[in-house]
Parts: sequence; structure tokens; C-alpha cells
Amino acid sequence: MQFFKNLLADESGATAIEYGLIAALIAVACITTLTAVGGELNNTFGTVEDSLVAANSPTA
Repeated sequence: MQFFKNLLADESGATAIEYGLIAALIAVACITTLTAVGGELNNTFGTVEDSLVAANSPTA
């Protein structure tokens, strides 16, 4: 019976779960931010590419 009382009183697993949830939240925030920044960066490089193609095209 003492084993079960000790098992219920043990909170070390709860701390590990809390750290896991915090890590998951940080990962989701990073993925969301990098996805938004990645889209904007892709647009910027597309604009630069178009400008370079236009600058290097022969003029008639």
C-alpha cells in the first residue's frame, strides 16, 4: 500500500511532461514564424530574380 501512496505523491513525471509541452509549444511557434518568413523571403528572391533577368536581357 505504501508503494501506491509513494507513486501518487511522486511529481517527477509531471515536471517532464510540462517541459515536453513547453518544448512542443516553442517548436510550433518556430515553425509558424519560419513559414511566414519563408514565404516573404521567397517573394523577395523572386522579385530579385525577375529584376536580374530583365537587366540581363538584350534590348532591341
